Amino acid sequence: MTNETWGQVREELIKRVGKNNYTTWIEPLKLSHLKNGVARFEVPTIFFGDWVQRNYADHIRTQLTSAGALVDRVEFAVGAVKADLRPQPAKAAAAPKPARARPSDEDLPGAPLDARFTFDSFVVGKPNELAHAAARRVAEGGPVTFNPLFLYGGVGLGKTHLMHAIAHELQSRRPELRVLYLSAEQFMYRFVQALRDRQVMDFKELFRSVDVLMVDDVQFIAGKDSTQEEFFHTFNALVDANKQIVISADRAPGEIKDLEERIKSRLQCGLVVDLHPTDYELRLGILQQKVDHYRNQYRGLVLADGVLEFLAHRITTNVRVLEGALTRLFAFASLVGREITLDLAQDCLADILRSSDRKLSIEEIQRKVAEHYNVRLSDLIGPKRLRTIARPRQVAMYLSKQLTPRSLPEIGRRFGGRDHTTIMHGVRKIEELMTTDSQLADDLQLLRRLLQG
Repeated sequence: MTNETWGQVREELIKRVGKNNYTTWIEPLKLSHLKNGVARFEVPTIFFGDWVQRNYADHIRTQLTSAGALVDRVEFAVGAVKADLRPQPAKAAAAPKPARARPSDEDLPGAPLDARFTFDSFVVGKPNELAHAAARRVAEGGPVTFNPLFLYGGVGLGKTHLMHAIAHELQSRRPELRVLYLSAEQFMYRFVQALRDRQVMDFKELFRSVDVLMVDDVQFIAGKDSTQEEFFHTFNALVDANKQIVISADRAPGEIKDLEERIKSRLQCGLVVDLHPTDYELRLGILQQKVDHYRNQYRGLVLADGVLEFLAHRITTNVRVLEGALTRLFAFASLVGREITLDLAQDCLADILRSSDRKLSIEEIQRKVAEHYNVRLSDLIGPKRLRTIARPRQVAMYLSKQLTPRSLPEIGRRFGGRDHTTIMHGVRKIEELMTTDSQLADDLQLLRRLLQG
């Protein structure tokens, strides 16, 4: 197969994987050879090759086969080091040793950015206005005012959207900055790869060379000692160099179980911002923006008055469920050729509406737990510390945290005005015990079924 054929395949891959993913992951590939059913490509780094193998190898093999090549397997190998990055031998004994080259941008393959996640497409409301303002400030790319910026909140509230928006804005405003966005899982994977390949110093240099480091879902590294150690040192090195760090997680730093105390302390030294559950106005704004986008895609569809308001009132779980419901509604109405009315919405989204109607209260959880353990509700909420009451109380605290959107202080108020640290302790205690106490695990499973059934 000629390089001209590979060029044609690349054109097809742009359509398949999208321009951004193509530029980041496919364009740097260089066809090395194709023989015995194996297509081999040169890649800039081991991590790069592993990522492409996992995410794009099947696409590449399919397109090569379509182009007439006999390909059973696609392989990736690190190519020769670029000449301008090679240390040159000294011409004389007294010649100074050349400085180590700064890692190139292609050595920093983070996670692909989603083109949809920009500040323009982010709908701002009371629950997220502080997080949005802080993200905007970081995206200006000026002097660091708070470091790190730590964003946390439940699923579908906009953390990842804001992370991508910051990266997009920085790339536009300050293209000279080296911005690296990746998940905590990818950070760990790269570190493990470096340990295995004995390239830890390269790993350290790579991550310390960035101007802005963005790590999503940092709770993933909790309990992974070696990765936490390296993350801590990377964090310190970047902060000392006045480089910006942006972190996201599903909970506040102090609530992440098995995360080292020194890391918690570091994460709390910047600005910690909570993205709260959406309110009605914000949900309606999100739906209205989404409808504006769909009007071009589904020309001629009529949306009756009151449908968006109905959805904003009824679907309160998270933004992803809300947007998914609207997407389904438009697609269904287009397929059957009907106006989007309230009746159509209720029929088409019956399952989503049913699950959204099922709202658990802390009081309901307390009653069910008290009944299960045969203790009085007043004792469960009251001050008694007997083991026969304390453990059911901790179970009720744990289920309240898991099954309701209530904050720890709110849960504490429903448990006789207890402090949020007491609730946190109760939750952690149950999390620890459920891995070793099979009876407790069974109790929790049964109670979940009773409460969510």
